[in-house]
Amino acid sequence: QVQLQESGPGLVKPSTTLSLTCSVSGASITTNYYHWSWIRRSPGKGLEYIGYISYTGSTYSSPSLRSRTTLSRDTVNNQFFLQLSPVNPEDTAVYFCARGGYGVEFDSWGQGTQVTVSS
Repeated sequence: QVQLQESGPGLVKPSTTLSLTCSVSGASITTNYYHWSWIRRSPGKGLEYIGYISYTGSTYSSPSLRSRTTLSRDTVNNQFFLQLSPVNPEDTAVYFCARGGYGVEFDSWGQGTQVTVSS
């Protein structure tokens, strides 16, 4: 059974960097042909797809966030990461990591982590 767990700061100041970690157990993030995604949910925008990192390490980011998004991974510790910089109050949301993306349905989700951007 695949389990995903998001972690990171709950409060981030505007114009700084948001860094989130997704820790995966029960499956390897390098297993063919899975993709590992970040999604967020905010009251104003609903669900918004951020991007993915694939089993090969290739990445894709949503065009609306691409200039501010960095996706990476640690295959030794079976984790993948999201950096968003610089952040603004509109980035306040619940951030989820999930297995899936690139046309494949999301079959496993983390519980989500609330991130508030405020000074």
